Amino acid sequence: MDSAGEVRTERVDAVRAFNRFYTHLIGVVSEGLLETPYSLTEARVIFELAQGEVAEAAALRRSLDLDAGYLSRILSRFAADGLIVRDRAADDARRQVVGLTDRGRTVFRDLDARSGRQIGAILSGLPEEDQRRLVGAMGAIEGILGERRRPEMYVLRPFGPGDFGWVVQRHGALYAAEYDWDVTFEALVARIVADYVEAGDRRADAWIAEVDGEPAGCVFCVPKTERVAQLRLLLVEPSARGMGIGGRLVEECVRFARRGGNDEMVLWTNDVLAGARRIYQRAGFSLVDEGPHHSFGHDLVEQTWSLKL
Repeated sequence: MDSAGEVRTERVDAVRAFNRFYTHLIGVVSEGLLETPYSLTEARVIFELAQGEVAEAAALRRSLDLDAGYLSRILSRFAADGLIVRDRAADDARRQVVGLTDRGRTVFRDLDARSGRQIGAILSGLPEEDQRRLVGAMGAIEGILGERRRPEMYVLRPFGPGDFGWVVQRHGALYAAEYDWDVTFEALVARIVADYVEAGDRRADAWIAEVDGEPAGCVFCVPKTERVAQLRLLLVEPSARGMGIGGRLVEECVRFARRGGNDEMVLWTNDVLAGARRIYQRAGFSLVDEGPHHSFGHDLVEQTWSLKL
């Protein structure tokens, strides 16, 4: 944002351009959705009614955010075509309930099958990696703009091909977005990752946290000295925060350091990273040193934290 309440014009234009592209891709702007006699809104009503035996007309209007008169005209057309039946609620004659007829459910099954085939055709033309990226991007949009249910499960796994590049890219992008740090921070992360890979030290290890098949967090454990381990590059994606991933990654790192016979684990951070600091405190780390410095385009307060193993 340029200032409070203002959004850059190019971002508005980008969202509008995407809307036009996607509606054209799936044929929403054509006269009938999926080469049927039904508009997008009419199809949405049919899909919603298919989720149960009956639905209250008022609840249907609220869930689809439709004008009452517009919904009434749609339902009247459906009734005339034999797709729905309308009645009064048994416990309150003022409320109207609507349900699909057998013919209506046949229409729903046809729409559902056509939609599945259409999306399947779009996806089948993409490589596996692009399919994963597309679904992940859609999930990100839904998570940011909607009320997508947070996944309950995550897994920790070793690093694989492409994961090291992900660590560098996500650190650079997230710290720029959340703290306005410049590219020198991304360069630092790249050096840390490169040193880890090139050293091939058996005393070092790293873990990826994965949610719904996509990387959602990471941490590295590397040797600082002969008997001191260092925790580095803890990161959790914003969409996965609150799931306990950060604490679990730190716990895994500490456990590995203890198994390796280390007496102490240390970490370097900055005081603006309040969320990470709370994770370290809960894990038992104590602040042992801090001081001002200028890095990544900002005046910061660096901190060293330590945990006796």
